[in-house]
Amino acid sequence: MIQRRTLLKTGAAAALGGSALSGLAQQAVTLKFHTFMAPLSNVWLNMHKAWMSKVEKDSNGRIKFEAYPAMQLGGTPVQLYDQARDGVVDVVWTLPGNTAGRFPRVEVFELPFIMTNAEATSKAYWEYVQTVAPDEFKETHLLALQVHGPGCIHTTEKPVHTVNDMRGLKLRAPTRQVTKLLGALGATPVGMPLPQIPDALSKGTIQGCVIPWEVVPSVKVNELTKYSAEFDPAGGALYTTTFVMCMNKAKYESLSPDLKKVIDANSGLATSGWLGKTQQAGDAAGRKSAVDHGNTIFTVSPTDAQEFRRRSRQLDVEWVEDMNKRGFDGRKLLDTAHALIEKYTKTTKA
Repeated sequence: MIQRRTLLKTGAAAALGGSALSGLAQQAVTLKFHTFMAPLSNVWLNMHKAWMSKVEKDSNGRIKFEAYPAMQLGGTPVQLYDQARDGVVDVVWTLPGNTAGRFPRVEVFELPFIMTNAEATSKAYWEYVQTVAPDEFKETHLLALQVHGPGCIHTTEKPVHTVNDMRGLKLRAPTRQVTKLLGALGATPVGMPLPQIPDALSKGTIQGCVIPWEVVPSVKVNELTKYSAEFDPAGGALYTTTFVMCMNKAKYESLSPDLKKVIDANSGLATSGWLGKTQQAGDAAGRKSAVDHGNTIFTVSPTDAQEFRRRSRQLDVEWVEDMNKRGFDGRKLLDTAHALIEKYTKTTKA
């Protein structure tokens, strides 16, 4: 009788233990997603929230997100990458270029007139890092790498029609390479994070900025500037900016194998291309916001773009030399980036 009771207790305990373990395996994981983008921006609504929703759906609700746009968890945009590295948050989307020179090898995608369209260039960016710069973001778990659509010039009082019109203009620049580009074109570059643009334009601290069309409404550039200069696609895109979406390494490693598979399925080459394509798809609405506000938009012809190219060509040379000094093969990195962009552009429509 005693033996039977013991067996029953043991069986009940095992059943309860098995149930508890099973429940633990099904337990939801909540990830904190943090970025500087505004809550009504194209990037937040159509990229970040869409990505989080897909991960939640693919995991059958076992991965959930606490979503924080506009630096709602504190800190500055410059600190976002380190917040993911240190586990202050779990996932971030940010600009490597916020910390000048920290991620030098990916700056190749910010060199003048290198990008074609955002989807192709984003895919090239992902493969480039995987193959020739695998340790560039080694402190975090990489989810996706992307660029935005063709960069445009937006000014308050003076329209830009030719490269000579750039002379002396105080323009906000997002990254080290774009800062150098503006300087090479004769402008006076002023570095600052995206959220500071409206205040700087209102106070006259800057006379314009360079940003893609899609982000124009979220920082009120359509309201705070009068003129915009875009480049005919046949003449190439003036510039683009690199972005990284990454995750705290320990958090990723703590996930169960099946949840890791969900994250992996929403990471990598295809996700990078999708993010780039989605961001550039917002350009049309951003451009329309400027048109609706009565702003003047000028298209720089391929012929006039040649002078922009000529004056900015030195940046390629300087970047290669910089990489060589850092112990990398600068020419190989530049050639690889060009080849990968060409490869993906052939199979990707703008």
